[in-house]
Amino acid sequence: MLLACSQNQSAGIPLPYYNEPTFSPIFLTDQSEVSDHIDHTIGAFEVLNQDSLIITEQIFKDKIHVANFIFTSCGSICPSMTANMKTVSDYFKKDNSIYFLSFSVTPWIDSPQVLRKYRETNEIHSKNWQFLTGQKAEIYDLARKSYFAEEDIGFSKDSTDFLHTEHFILVDQTQRIRGIYNGSLALEMKELIADIETLKTEK
Repeated sequence: MLLACSQNQSAGIPLPYYNEPTFSPIFLTDQSEVSDHIDHTIGAFEVLNQDSLIITEQIFKDKIHVANFIFTSCGSICPSMTANMKTVSDYFKKDNSIYFLSFSVTPWIDSPQVLRKYRETNEIHSKNWQFLTGQKAEIYDLARKSYFAEEDIGFSKDSTDFLHTEHFILVDQTQRIRGIYNGSLALEMKELIADIETLKTEK
């Protein structure tokens, strides 16, 4: 049975799915119905990480991942977002089934070398947390059409408009969106950690 509501999941109910940019949650009580009702998945991409290695969507095949969109020169929300992502990454530092992806929204500035320095400055050592750069058009398209990264934007915003969002997006092992969180709020990281633990129990 398919249910849609705006409240957090109750005990015993799996995390909702998000199939549209409106982020209306869809709860499925029978996981066998997922393929019938949830057709949106994260699309293919090819970018470079902080070590100049090519990274594609295959990096998180059959894995849970959390994505966000930052830029290294950001002095407003990005430092707190990076600190909060680090909290979650450190919590799962021994779990190779969880990945973290931080895409640069100023890839013309954030070269692999700049991203590597950013990791060092923020004392990020996790092998499962990749900082990514590439073509602006590809990253912005991925953010808006795959991750629905900008709330209430959908597909209407011009692809050249600057992308700036505080959202962390939780994606399951089948590349379907299962959660959205305010990455600038430390309190929401507790919810994100709990939701990742819930996803780990799904078969």
